[in-house]
Amino acid sequence: MTINQVINKIKENDPKADTTLLELAYEFAQKAHGGQKRKSGEFYIQHCLHTAFVLVQMKTDLNTVIAGLLHDIPEDTEYTLDEIRKNFGDEVADLVEGITKLSKLKYRGIERYRESLRKMFLAMARDLRVILIKFSDRLHNLRTLDALPEEKRKRIARETLEIYAPIAGLLGIWRLKWQMEDICFKYLYPDEFKKLEYKYEVEKKLERNQYIQKIKNILGQKLNQADIKYKIEGRFKHLYSIYQKMQQKDRKFDEIHDVFALRIIVPTIADCYKTLGIIHSLWKPKTSRFKDYIAMPKPNGYRSLHTTVFGPEGKASEFQIRTAEMNEEAMYGIAAHWYYKQKDGSYEDGLNQPRWIKEILKIQRDAETTSDFITQIKFDVFRNRIFVFSPKGDVFDLPDGATPIDFAYAVHTDIGNHATGALINDKIATLDHELKNGDLVEIIIDKKRKGPNYDWLKFVKTNKARNKIKQYSRNSRFESIKRLIPGI
Repeated sequence: MTINQVINKIKENDPKADTTLLELAYEFAQKAHGGQKRKSGEFYIQHCLHTAFVLVQMKTDLNTVIAGLLHDIPEDTEYTLDEIRKNFGDEVADLVEGITKLSKLKYRGIERYRESLRKMFLAMARDLRVILIKFSDRLHNLRTLDALPEEKRKRIARETLEIYAPIAGLLGIWRLKWQMEDICFKYLYPDEFKKLEYKYEVEKKLERNQYIQKIKNILGQKLNQADIKYKIEGRFKHLYSIYQKMQQKDRKFDEIHDVFALRIIVPTIADCYKTLGIIHSLWKPKTSRFKDYIAMPKPNGYRSLHTTVFGPEGKASEFQIRTAEMNEEAMYGIAAHWYYKQKDGSYEDGLNQPRWIKEILKIQRDAETTSDFITQIKFDVFRNRIFVFSPKGDVFDLPDGATPIDFAYAVHTDIGNHATGALINDKIATLDHELKNGDLVEIIIDKKRKGPNYDWLKFVKTNKARNKIKQYSRNSRFESIKRLIPGI
């Protein structure tokens, strides 16, 4: 990796970009790290360049890229944070300081590890760009794991899989999430990885590519006739995702049908819907597999049209239709979102936080111990999210697998406490029914009901519902004791 590769990528994103300060940062980093080498044998400056390049791929702002180049200097060289501040300004120095603090968080037993994670989440809540640098740093570290002892390799891989990858997913940075997960999969489950890689890359690759080409030829002709400019890409599900699906659904590789999708990138939103119409005119759609994430984006901002059709030879084939901007945001999430906001002049504040980060801060304030905090965020925040609607059209962001009771408590404690049933999409449903993305949920309440059922704890998924049920139960028991023992 060279500084010219980083600069060329920046110019590709923005031909008018002034990279003078970046070049000075590179010279500063090269001088600071000198002849330092990593355990892999490469010069340390290579790690700095790789970190910066990943940040440029995410289209982060120039100060973040510069901070990526300089991120290890205060910790690993004789140069100080004050010198970085003097040469490159407060914003770069603050980002480097955030990374330096995170880098000091080492694994020293489970309790200290939990405390480290708590600090990491708070750093993220203050400025998300610190975490983007941390991701880029972590991705290059994962790519050079071979140089480390086996025990350390596995610890870093497991930590990445449990903590970093889910955060990347929450930020919508799927490209980094998938890369991190597949590298971790390789080190944590080497036998399963090799078997799956062989099936995916050797046994099925030719057959899959021929099928994709056939679809491209048929669809491309129709899109040309409609005068729609397009780009068609084959998008393959990454290995860890396939492995998870096989485990969760107890299926063999050949029984997983959505191992690939065709991604169609077109100029405008109108072209997205026109393309959808052409696909449905060519092949019969599978109605249960249509999702309009343009009209109703996912909570992390993801936008795209998804449809599955019975394509050539009757095979189920998934299409994802989006604009170039949506495609960038799908790969790089919030980082790409900021980039486009800057580009169109509507960028206000790179530190605007998604709802789930505010949720983390609230849990942090309420949690009595660090252990409680980590348990709660893993339970409430790091699960896959769904969004459901109230009868008034309000959107509620809930963890995957949430039930009407979780929804009821998300709306209001009194509704949860007095819930007796639910209408889901105008049909009667039980209170333990698993909600799906886009469901319209109405809670049936009985004002005379004394309170929640303690058995609800067996199926609720949110921390709020669990706490409210337990709290009501404790209060009820206390009132009962007061009645039995006058004067208490």
